[in-house]
Amino acid sequence: METLIQIEQIFPSLTWRIRHEVMYPDMPFDSVKLKDDFDGVHFGLYLNHKLTGVVSLFHQGDVYQFRKLAILNEAQKMGLGSKLMEYILDFCKIQKATELWCNARVNAKEFYFKFGFHETKDTFFKDGYDFVIMELKF
Repeated sequence: METLIQIEQIFPSLTWRIRHEVMYPDMPFDSVKLKDDFDGVHFGLYLNHKLTGVVSLFHQGDVYQFRKLAILNEAQKMGLGSKLMEYILDFCKIQKATELWCNARVNAKEFYFKFGFHETKDTFFKDGYDFVIMELKF
């Protein structure tokens, strides 16, 4: 059977279950809700019609930040995170963004290097993880 992948804009609350399950399963469910979720643009990746991955985009002017990129555990290592990244990169280019940045978990920064992101000197520790701010200029 052929694999069907679709990416579309979704309502913010549809991101919460996957964020919780993948990123912070040991924390309270409400901890994955962002105070500005309803100001962002959210995308869902559907694998064979099942919501399997999510990412959220926020912007101030022409500078965009993506947050909470997550793929269900059973679907990781299939290139789905890369598909979502390519999608939001294209979206940002269409929106004429000048920069895209994220708070990357240090153990995931190699993933972002593949898309041209660069590490900044800004690092922090939160919720048990080391983060580095990574950015891409368009």
